Amino acid sequence: GRPGQGDATSISLVDATFDGLHIELADLSAEDDKALATWLESDAEKFLHEAKAAYHMLKGRGIELNGIAHDTALAAYLLRPGQRTYELPDVYQRHLRKTLEASSEQLSLLDDTGGIDSAAAIMELTVELTKLLQEIDSYQLYAELEIPLVSILAKMEATGIAVDIDTLESQQEVFANHVEAEEKAARELAGDEKLNLNSPKQLQTVLFETLDLPKTKKTKTGYSTAAKEIEQLAINHPHPFLDHLLAHREYQKLKTTLEGLIKTVQSDGRIHTTFNQTVASTGRLSSTDPNLQNIPVRTESGRTIRSAFIVGEGYETLLTADYSQIEMRVMAHLSQDPGLIEAYKEGEDLHNYVGSRVFDVPVDQVTPELRRRVKAMSYGLVYGLSAFGLSQQLSIPAGEAKKIMEAYFDRFGGVKKYLADVVEQARKDGYTATVFGRRRYLPELTSDNRLARENAERAALNAPIQGTAADIIKVAMIRVDNALEGFKSRVLLQVHDELVVEIAPGELAEVREIVEREMDASISLRVPLEVSAGTGDNWDAAAH
Repeated sequence: GRPGQGDATSISLVDATFDGLHIELADLSAEDDKALATWLESDAEKFLHEAKAAYHMLKGRGIELNGIAHDTALAAYLLRPGQRTYELPDVYQRHLRKTLEASSEQLSLLDDTGGIDSAAAIMELTVELTKLLQEIDSYQLYAELEIPLVSILAKMEATGIAVDIDTLESQQEVFANHVEAEEKAARELAGDEKLNLNSPKQLQTVLFETLDLPKTKKTKTGYSTAAKEIEQLAINHPHPFLDHLLAHREYQKLKTTLEGLIKTVQSDGRIHTTFNQTVASTGRLSSTDPNLQNIPVRTESGRTIRSAFIVGEGYETLLTADYSQIEMRVMAHLSQDPGLIEAYKEGEDLHNYVGSRVFDVPVDQVTPELRRRVKAMSYGLVYGLSAFGLSQQLSIPAGEAKKIMEAYFDRFGGVKKYLADVVEQARKDGYTATVFGRRRYLPELTSDNRLARENAERAALNAPIQGTAADIIKVAMIRVDNALEGFKSRVLLQVHDELVVEIAPGELAEVREIVEREMDASISLRVPLEVSAGTGDNWDAAAH
């Protein structure tokens, strides 16, 4: 089982035919233990709260949990995404206004104190939350997407991904040296050998007094030294000190990432991340202990880190498969914009196509710079980017950014209309929904506080698009899992729009075809999906 997860001593679950079970595993006789294992491994329907944790706990005892029919944590999450916690006592209180008495055990039994047993709470919640999910047309999403995903994610977590620890350690040393070198250079420029680059107070003194640089945004404690402000300052007022400061921060981040990775390598030489289904309010999975979704893919350093993730013993190669421009394709589908749809149907390079329309030049005359501008615009729209934001991002005058935006909306009126409508509709309904019916509630859309309202508007633009993309990859994971029945190859990771698969000897051609086919068949949009795959003996080499 997974280290650190097999040591709990009790489990609460409900059987579709029983009232409820709260089992103290340590108290069982060998005979009962065997009978329980047989039942847990059978397809008999079981209702749990946080079923994935129970899966790992049982796996630690050599039992493979099957038949997960309900998980009240997932049901609660779909009903109210974005809550801070989905622990059983909180969910019980939130939806049934009842209190769960905790005892010294993990969860209490029905005892003399009249405390309600966790198993009984799960039963009550299953009934209530099922009804609520049906009322908002989200039951199918719960039963056919989120529940089947629990076992798939549990298996992926238990399998983990192999790493080359020597590579990680030598990289960590490299980044540690870079951090020191940048710090030394920055201290020399500041004329202060003891300067702590991580202290906002000391930085303020150096930046705005010693170096007399223009002041950034005012904060409670002086002027901001946040990443965004410093980056902007470096663009508008280049200074070698700022370059060293930014480089120092970048290397420090990578060094910390590496320390985290090295710490989490288990005795099997593999890293076992935890995928969370109830953290991101858009429906995306998140990854923790360690987070494998935040390893930068576009920087040289990030790619070096990825190269330490390798194919495990007894396997032949890693395969990565991802959706290209999935969010833009979802945008084309939802907005029904004829221009975007045509670009994808023609198989044109999207950004060149859009660039030629926006800047009124032939496709083959779209320069890299024009392409960069229109790409920032296209992706920015999904996050509610303003003309001012675009001008900052591209370091061009606000007036010029406004012109690009206007030209864009002239050419792609469907996009403009969709973005306006989606916020208006969400203001009326109080929520947004994905193509699959996943809701995100945004009560702040009608708030009197401008900042809260604008944040909610940005979320309303983003949630249906990012959420639909997240649903599509989840469907793909279930399809791929079903299609790989009988193969030794296995899916190890999901990183937003990418799957990483470990390929068993002799299975590559077949598995590659299965993965591409099943990812492609996840949904039928107004534009084709595009799946690209690559292979290699490490995660970076398998990129494509």
